[in-house]
Amino acid sequence: MSAGRRRGKQGPPRSLAAALEAVKGEVAPQTLLAAVQEAWPEAAGSLAAAQGDPVAERAGVVTVACRSATWAQELDLISPVLVAKISEQLAEGPFAEALAGLRFTADAARTDPG
Repeated sequence: MSAGRRRGKQGPPRSLAAALEAVKGEVAPQTLLAAVQEAWPEAAGSLAAAQGDPVAERAGVVTVACRSATWAQELDLISPVLVAKISEQLAEGPFAEALAGLRFTADAARTDPG
């Protein structure tokens, strides 16, 4: 049996998802944008989160590219609530005070998969 095929006392193989989750924190970019991208789905809720993606950050303001101008306007109207929810999620990390605001743009090309 070759060294690459030995199992020894390692137990059964882990799923790829479990292995990736274990190293995610080590390899994920440590930036405000990455932190907001991680917090976005929970803060925005499934419906709103599906309509826009945080794509850029400058001076603490994160730009969210939305699938339509209507969604950009709707999300802009609730941005104080979104900022508060995201800030709450970031409160224990290195970006606790870093989020200055959100900016919403209609940019379907940056949000459409494929």
